[in-house]
Amino acid sequence: MPTDLTNQYTSAEIIFNERRIKNLSNWLLKQCGVNDYTVSILLVDDTKICQLNNQYRQKNQPTNVLSFPFAEGADHSLLSLPVRELGDIVISVDTAFQESIEYGQGFHDRIAWLLIHGLLHLLGYDHEKSTKQAQNMSEKENELINKLHFHRRTMMTKLAINVDHVATIREARGINEPDPVAAAAICEFAGASGIVVHLREDRRHMQDRDIYLLRQTVKTKLNLEMGANKEIIKIALDLKPDIVTLVPENRQELTTEGGLDVISQKKKIAKVIDKMEKRGIPVSIFSDPDPKQLKAASEVGATFVELHTGRYCEAESEEALEHEFQLIATSAEEAYQLGLRVFAGHGLDYQNTAPIAALDMIEELSIGHAIISRAVFTGLDQAVREMAAIINQASLSL
Repeated sequence: MPTDLTNQYTSAEIIFNERRIKNLSNWLLKQCGVNDYTVSILLVDDTKICQLNNQYRQKNQPTNVLSFPFAEGADHSLLSLPVRELGDIVISVDTAFQESIEYGQGFHDRIAWLLIHGLLHLLGYDHEKSTKQAQNMSEKENELINKLHFHRRTMMTKLAINVDHVATIREARGINEPDPVAAAAICEFAGASGIVVHLREDRRHMQDRDIYLLRQTVKTKLNLEMGANKEIIKIALDLKPDIVTLVPENRQELTTEGGLDVISQKKKIAKVIDKMEKRGIPVSIFSDPDPKQLKAASEVGATFVELHTGRYCEAESEEALEHEFQLIATSAEEAYQLGLRVFAGHGLDYQNTAPIAALDMIEELSIGHAIISRAVFTGLDQAVREMAAIINQASLSL
């Protein structure tokens, strides 16, 4: 990753999000056109930064941020190596916290300013050399702050809710309630940005009646999940949902168990996509976080991919969880670079959603079972609002 963050701040009095700081640093590197370089960030207390300030600047007092460019003072033999390293930024958490109070800022907002200030020093800006350079640095700081504020306002991850499980409960008794159409209306009222339904070939939960009524009543966006079989394709072309998501189907599975294997059936999938596009229906492909499958999805003409988060959600150790998270993060970037728009979903709940929602390239999360399960205890409206709050907060990942 472009940012290497080390936290040496040991006090429990100030709580902060290390991943959010890394995300911000990586985003700033992109904005400055140096995302192929790495930067090291060290978070310390006032005592440590005072020592560094005295050692390198002969100022025996704490400061908020110090920058150490890689090329400055480095051995000339190192400069000839193919190392793309900008240098180190050291931030005092103590001073940042005090300044956030003094300036009426949130703590992470203050950290953002200090990161920008420190990064610009690494890039050669220096406000101490002259009035002109100070002005140039201030203008660049304001430019980056304004871009950050705009990004935060416009890049909120959306929540689409799968109401299949409402239909599952209904079908368990073979009666007409609870009604997934009514559930969809409650979800939208509570803040959902879309409704997702899966019309399976075996009609185990959603029925034809449901999806046709939803097409008439959904006010946000209707996403029809479907297998690529002739009967369901015909229904989709007639229904004309806002988007279709192609998924694998297996009659023996309880739920969709993995991403669609596009590579082994490229011609078939391409034909389905072509039919949908002629009806003005964009297509998403439910995909494992696999670069080869993402490339195939792009080649067959998909507009979106929905990254399968199942293995991430089922990880049984911290190491496995982090490994699966990095696969999703990398795949989201790769899909975006291929020109695909990126969704994610499967198995997400109230404990594991936030890190995925914080990923820049992911526009929307599809969540069903966790919300419907929570609704048994809290009511559907409250369950949706609680999940939306988690996603909205995580979207402020910068």
